[in-house]
Amino acid sequence: MNEHDILLFDRRAVRWHRDRAAAVIDAHDFLIREIGDRMLERVFDVKRGFGLALDLNAGPGLMGRALAGAGRIKGLVSADLSAAMVARASGIGIVADEEALPFRAASFDLVTSVLGLHWVNDLPGSLVQIRRALVPDGLFLAALFGGETLRELRHALLLAETEITGGASPRVSPAAALRDVGALLQRAGFALPVTDVDTITVRYPDPFALMRDLRGMGEANATCGRPRGATRRAVFARAAEIYAEEFADAEGRVPATFQVLFLTGWAPHESQQKPLRPGSANARLADALGTDERSAGEVAGTPAKSTPSRENP
Repeated sequence: MNEHDILLFDRRAVRWHRDRAAAVIDAHDFLIREIGDRMLERVFDVKRGFGLALDLNAGPGLMGRALAGAGRIKGLVSADLSAAMVARASGIGIVADEEALPFRAASFDLVTSVLGLHWVNDLPGSLVQIRRALVPDGLFLAALFGGETLRELRHALLLAETEITGGASPRVSPAAALRDVGALLQRAGFALPVTDVDTITVRYPDPFALMRDLRGMGEANATCGRPRGATRRAVFARAAEIYAEEFADAEGRVPATFQVLFLTGWAPHESQQKPLRPGSANARLADALGTDERSAGEVAGTPAKSTPSRENP
């Protein structure tokens, strides 16, 4: 990144939050486990093993241990921005920043990332570096939070802070949309990119239990525009009231939405399937459908006429 880039996230705060969470994450890792299990299903859909794997954003090392335990990899490197998290992970541990990966080109057969890439300022640059770190035909799988994550909490905090202080500040991290990350995979040079989304709803006894889990996972607010001083307790108390008033179920529990974006891409290789060149088909769709073929812009039953072309943006 250069000095003119806009920074959304305070990377030092991200590191500190993960360092702090490392000691308590076992009591708050149920969401990491659930998302990790869903990613493992995608790995197991690939009917082959892998050599050296990189568990990026390794956290407590759940993904790396699961891959090794299933016999799907022959070696493991666990990398995280937090040294305290790396100390808990398996394999060769490396403290590494996802925005400046220290790995040589074509180092890994598999790279996985569970809940970390939504905290990088330069996601396109990180994806390019990950693709370069893969051997040809190497696989990349990632899960990151999407833009609908914690929409209930965002709404309650916005209303509460506006009501009590007369203004509002960023309190929930912004996140990417599914259509955006799919385009980023292509821009980064991945072949056969696939993106899909899962929505996980977790019900809590109150919003404060949700906030404790976010802190325990290392997912506390690390936006550059976050308030730096202590927030008035009245803001959180009012936010809890609004949250309950607008979203609580019959038992008084409140939902928390987590939108999880799954990314899949392959480092290019000549053996991979490629789209056919335009005009190379040996059969016509019109023949298969038993209809007449007409040029673009021609309306059935009228003479063909020229129409201006429009390129995709």
